[in-house]
Amino acid sequence: MPHYNAPTRDLQFVLHDMLGVSAGQVPGYEDLLADFTSAVLEEAGKIARDVLAPLNLSGDQEGCRLENGIVRTPKGFKAAFDMMKQGGWTALDCDPAFGGQGMPYVMATAVGEIFVSANMAFNMYQGLTHGAYSAIYSHGTEEQKATYLPKMVACDWTGTMNLTEPHCGTDLGQLRTRAEVQPDGSYKITGQKIFISAGDHDLAENIIHLVLARAPGGGEGTKGISLFIVPKFLINADGSLGARNGVSVGKIEKKMGIHGNATCVMNYDGATGYLLGELHKGMRAMFTMMNEARLGVGLQGYAVAEAAYQNALAYAKDRLQGRDVTGVKNPSGPADPLIVHPDIRRNLMDQKSFIEGARAFTLWGASLIDRGHLANDTAAEGLVSLLTPVIKGFLTDKGFDCAVQAQQIFGGHGYVEDQGMSQFARDARITMIYEGANGVQALDLVGRKLAQDGGKHVMAFFEMVKAFIKDNENDAALKAPFLDPLKAASKDLQTAAMYFMQNAVKNPNAALAGSYDFMHLFGHVCLGLIWARTAKAAQAALASGTTDPVFYETKLVTARYYMARQLPATALHLARILSGAEPVMALSVDAF
Repeated sequence: MPHYNAPTRDLQFVLHDMLGVSAGQVPGYEDLLADFTSAVLEEAGKIARDVLAPLNLSGDQEGCRLENGIVRTPKGFKAAFDMMKQGGWTALDCDPAFGGQGMPYVMATAVGEIFVSANMAFNMYQGLTHGAYSAIYSHGTEEQKATYLPKMVACDWTGTMNLTEPHCGTDLGQLRTRAEVQPDGSYKITGQKIFISAGDHDLAENIIHLVLARAPGGGEGTKGISLFIVPKFLINADGSLGARNGVSVGKIEKKMGIHGNATCVMNYDGATGYLLGELHKGMRAMFTMMNEARLGVGLQGYAVAEAAYQNALAYAKDRLQGRDVTGVKNPSGPADPLIVHPDIRRNLMDQKSFIEGARAFTLWGASLIDRGHLANDTAAEGLVSLLTPVIKGFLTDKGFDCAVQAQQIFGGHGYVEDQGMSQFARDARITMIYEGANGVQALDLVGRKLAQDGGKHVMAFFEMVKAFIKDNENDAALKAPFLDPLKAASKDLQTAAMYFMQNAVKNPNAALAGSYDFMHLFGHVCLGLIWARTAKAAQAALASGTTDPVFYETKLVTARYYMARQLPATALHLARILSGAEPVMALSVDAF
């Protein structure tokens, strides 16, 4: 059975050595002292190791089942969910006014990584609830907040988001689910939604669906869409549960992975719904959930890779295969362990350098969200808006690659189900698809985010990289291995952005054909910046006489690997971008 141990030491490094959270100017960060964050992460790690991870493989094998209109989750999920609720783990960053613990989002993100690594399918039940909570918190009336949020914060009631329909996924302008206003101000919701994660289950007494639907008078396309709260059970005036609403499960989807999470077809047959936010402006409210969800999905990408990497590393150290070409390393055994071989090392270093960089990148993004929400920092909000499609798209693409690489370490044993490695690859695969497929993320980045607010956010990013290089260029230990590669990669990114600016208007396909490469190019530059910052923090710790020099020396070695072996990929992505649309579009449709 696969194992998992939370990387609490590395999380602490990012929070304190890199982000300096307790010394930050963000309200609430002053409470994030190292002893406090360590205690929270260690306790989360114990739950992940002892409770959630043991349910991951069994949950995958058992899956969810639909019985008499009710979805049954795998054995052990209900007890684990109740334990998470009782410990307050479902409400770390929620408003204390509704029963939350009021921690900054960056702490919820760090803890979230641990729970996702241990059991991604399980964690989705509370993760989706948090997204629905955020939408109601941001756009609901005071009465709606009072009615729904305390129960959702406690996860007595869970939440979902309902966007996709059988005939349309990303193209929500084709949405057909309709909402008909009633004399009491409520609406009757009729239609079908598909791919609804956690659409039904036996973990909570009620499920609060947030449903996109088209109300009369809204016009065509997305402009006519509104967002509605549609509870599974209606709520009485005294807060108790009333009659079953007109919403039911059509079926549970049979999926490649995340079998422990119920992905449902939801049928709305005149279900009672309540408008959330403004009429015909549902996309605005829904994107409160979507933006949070996209960072969370980016986290899923590298968090599943972390669990896969841990198991691959253990196997590489234990499995005896062949002899080291430079000399026998295990003379008492019939062969040397896999990890002595250079190609296995390459594989493991690819994983390690990506995962640790992705972790720091995502927590930096979470800290930008905190700065925007808690410190009213509009520049931080603009920057994280720019980076969100990169976090979601790049980290899930590379996270899936790493899960496959971890499986590869096991050879044929990774392909059979006994070792559990295929589950990591199967679970990671969905992260590239849901919450906006990665091709859509790339289009969003190039088509919307680069030009957002006159392009000031991407220019701010370029200036951030430039300032870091300039501020540290006299540090010889940083310059050649870190600053010079970062400067070259940043120039590649700027050249690509300039190409889009010069060609997008007269030939839009030139930009769109290069958008996916641009997303990856941007992702590599972000991780290059992260690893350069990591190297600086590691050098400072070593210079101060740390009691843990091996940890920081390992950081420097890993940082050098990324800069030497991964960051040069920016040149390849730039070359593809500069080739324009012609190679992509030259073949006629009939010739395919």
